[in-house]
Amino acid sequence: MILGVATDVTVVVFAVALFAGAVTGITGFGFAVVATATLASVLAPSDAVVVLILPLLATNVSLVRELDGDALQSCARRFWPYVVAAAAGTVVGMAALESIPAGPLTSALGALTLVYAAFTQPFVSVPGKQWLADRCFRVDGPSKALLGFASGLLFGASNVGIQVVAYLRSLSLDRSTFVGVLGMVLLGVSTIRVGAAAALGLYGGSGLFAVSVAAAVPSVLGVAVGRRIRPSLSEGTKQALTLVVLTSVGVRLLVG
Repeated sequence: MILGVATDVTVVVFAVALFAGAVTGITGFGFAVVATATLASVLAPSDAVVVLILPLLATNVSLVRELDGDALQSCARRFWPYVVAAAAGTVVGMAALESIPAGPLTSALGALTLVYAAFTQPFVSVPGKQWLADRCFRVDGPSKALLGFASGLLFGASNVGIQVVAYLRSLSLDRSTFVGVLGMVLLGVSTIRVGAAAALGLYGGSGLFAVSVAAAVPSVLGVAVGRRIRPSLSEGTKQALTLVVLTSVGVRLLVG
């Protein structure tokens, strides 16, 4: 037992963190949505969101390292409106965490995840895909800020960052840049979430915080394992794995 948190729950948290980290190391994303959807079956949804804040922060530090210094500066200049607005939206979402009905929110996010999976899968052509991308993911400054705030609001309240993934994928970034930029965005937002969670009293005591700190270790280990596996997988295998992860999580959120 870690400061009041049962040993079996702690073991589940560590196992989920390790698995979600490996998925993230391979696909470049998925830690928050995979881990949160799984942990919500053994913890209250709000506790699952909170306990994963530090592990998510640790995994994003690992992903940002895929950008070199020049690329990091270039991406920061390009995406700062999105990051700043996402940070603001995240704080608002976290403040509302205890009052947002978990059922409708998770069902809506599950539906969003499944729609996104359908539009991003490479196997079947989906009518209207480009039309939707052109209208929903514009790249001018005000649109970046609006999308960032909405993304942060959902992320703060649920840990689900599919909306961030969808936005970055719409920009047709190469895989390495996509992974690094996604890590940069979520790193900035996650850093703010640590302080916000403490200020808002979301940890509810030292137990969840201690488990969150400890779970950062298997999270980083999982990312390292996934990154070692990634070069040995074909692009088709990575796409198939991504589709399986998105579909599984979408169904879990929708029916859970």
